[in-house]
Amino acid sequence: MSASPTRVLVLNSGSSSVKYQLLDMRDESRLATGLVERIGERTSRVEHTLLTGAEPETRTREGRVADHDEALDAVAAELSRDGLGLDSPELLAVGHRIVHGGRLFDGPTRVDWHVEREIERLVPVAPLHNPAGLAGIRTARRLNPSLPQVAVFDTAFHAHMPEAASRYALDTAVAEAHRIRRYGAHGTSHAYVSRATAELLGRPYEETNTIVLHLGNGASAAAVRGGRSVDTSMGLTPLEGLVMGTRSGDIDPAVVFHLMRNASMSAEDVDVLLNKKSGLYGLCGDNDMREITRRADEGDRTARLAFDVYVHRLRKYIGAYTAVLGRVDALVFTAGVGENSALVRAAAVEGLTGFGLAVDPERNAVREKRPRVISPEGTPVTVAVVPTDEELEIARQTYGLLGEGGDRG
Repeated sequence: MSASPTRVLVLNSGSSSVKYQLLDMRDESRLATGLVERIGERTSRVEHTLLTGAEPETRTREGRVADHDEALDAVAAELSRDGLGLDSPELLAVGHRIVHGGRLFDGPTRVDWHVEREIERLVPVAPLHNPAGLAGIRTARRLNPSLPQVAVFDTAFHAHMPEAASRYALDTAVAEAHRIRRYGAHGTSHAYVSRATAELLGRPYEETNTIVLHLGNGASAAAVRGGRSVDTSMGLTPLEGLVMGTRSGDIDPAVVFHLMRNASMSAEDVDVLLNKKSGLYGLCGDNDMREITRRADEGDRTARLAFDVYVHRLRKYIGAYTAVLGRVDALVFTAGVGENSALVRAAAVEGLTGFGLAVDPERNAVREKRPRVISPEGTPVTVAVVPTDEELEIARQTYGLLGEGGDRG
């Protein structure tokens, strides 16, 4: 046993799932990982993998998990079964992914009653995610009241964007009274990927300019100058910006008024439309890029349109963020679509040689889990694929706050 605790349990609580990882921060090794999914549905699934042996050992069970409290109880039970429970003296803290931290939180923060209250106050701008994060915090406290907990906010990486990027052109008094500004999201991913990209290029992080495209079911772009976010596509909420799986991304605000006045839609109806029935799903009835590209290849015109709209929006942001940064060292793709769709990557930079962007077809076709360059030798801007690792970033920030030399309170 080490002289002081070095393990961090990372909880990533979504609206209907909990992902978790237990890491030893001495070498950033994973001791266990797992997932509880379909929370609240008739049949839920718990998958736990122990990684301390010669070979991974996975246990899976199905049965209803009613809510996040039960999900966290299941996580704790699986860890305890392997001698890695929340009462372990080697466990330093629990690190929680919290989507929205508003303007108050610009870094990892130890959770107390004040922090918890602020997270709850921000539920209206992250209604699917902040309640799940709160449930993780409260259940972990119930299971071990003395165990430190740290909130790592998706918005924190973007907290110091220039005012020109973060402010909307709204009446100032209204904006300030209701805390309306661009907060962004996916900050842990953008932080991890931009830093890993600098390492891939062999450049100091503080001297590297990157455009990061986090392309999953939720998607966002970020312009990162020397390790600091200077612009990002998501705004007050995660609805703004790129075309996403079920979210519209950028849209004329007057569309909302038009639907309310002429389609007899309520504010709630429009909210559901823009967040859950739009994006790729709204355009072609599918939000899985693999299925969309398959359909497009077979001549499905709605799937082809969805793909083209998706890529057109990507290209607009690549051009805009090239202008914002002035000099771009790397364009980086990450997350599920970004890491796995060679078609999206190729289409996103097609015709952008004037921006110094191109992909090598053979390099782009390679499927690997390590960071890799996919642009030809000698291109002015490196195009890369860097797998994201939000859980490791959360663990690093948690350990940095509470570990050796940190504030363990």
